[in-house]
Amino acid sequence: MARTRSKADPSADAHQIFLGVDGGGTKTHIALMNAAGRVTCEGFAGSSNPLRVGVRPAVQNIFKAINEACDRSGLSRGDITAATLGLAGVRRADIRQAIRDTFNEHMRVRKIEVLTDAEIAWYATTLGKPGIVVIAGTGSVCFGKDDKGKIAVSGGWGPLAGDEGGGVGIARDALHAVAKASDGRGIPTKLSKRASEYFRAAGPENLIVAIYSPQVDNARIAGFARDVVESARDGDRVAIEIVEAAGRELGIAANAVIKKLKLERRKIPIGCVGSVFKAGTILTGPMTETVAAVAPKAFLTEPEMPPAHAAALMALRNSAAASNGGRR
Repeated sequence: MARTRSKADPSADAHQIFLGVDGGGTKTHIALMNAAGRVTCEGFAGSSNPLRVGVRPAVQNIFKAINEACDRSGLSRGDITAATLGLAGVRRADIRQAIRDTFNEHMRVRKIEVLTDAEIAWYATTLGKPGIVVIAGTGSVCFGKDDKGKIAVSGGWGPLAGDEGGGVGIARDALHAVAKASDGRGIPTKLSKRASEYFRAAGPENLIVAIYSPQVDNARIAGFARDVVESARDGDRVAIEIVEAAGRELGIAANAVIKKLKLERRKIPIGCVGSVFKAGTILTGPMTETVAAVAPKAFLTEPEMPPAHAAALMALRNSAAASNGGRR
């Protein structure tokens, strides 16, 4: 199990547990951290994005992950004294409040903070210092903060208006290419066979039925991005162009945040979080080139720790700061 250590308040109660939640469109990852800054156990469940599944199901999945972790570790939910929930789909204040209220119906904690998943991923990358993070999983979003605390965001518009460079965006572009290849508007591609197999269609001509099935949700569509990446690695020209274009889109999102925060001349980290980055240099190469045109000193990097661990660390540090009268 991954472990995270951090400087903690030496007066903290050894029995206090701090909860960190990383909730996206596909899965929820929770981490429980003790007062010494060590992650003692973790749990997983389905989506906790309230815009995708609803507020109550999102909170239920968080508790499912907590219960899994507690059952395996012997800890009690009652030991959790502070929590930071980093969730996709909670930009609006009313949704954050609804999450907080629903969470408190089942468990009272001394301090609970509801943030976006991008904010905790940013903290996992920078540990509070200036920088940005790009998340590319089911969807995509970029978040940044400068040394004065100014925040900037780009992307995060969801599958209808955005998700460029994310799993849904890549899969959507691939399905466009398959449709065009199928009826003669585009060039042949190995994606046609892969799409038919992935969506369990008899052939490309039957995909129109398969992809609009009620069982095919955004998470299922996003999963096809893995096949697109594999096709790119196999040399399929159409797939290569799609993955490279996704990298450029993520670079454009990063540049938008860099410009808003006036970080063009700074040597800042750009954290890369999410399953899409498993594509490797096919994706990160074009992304790096795009960013370099605006911020030549910026660099791509992996986070210092998983976002769920970072959320737990934020809960610990916020609790320590509160007990010290607000001093960090």
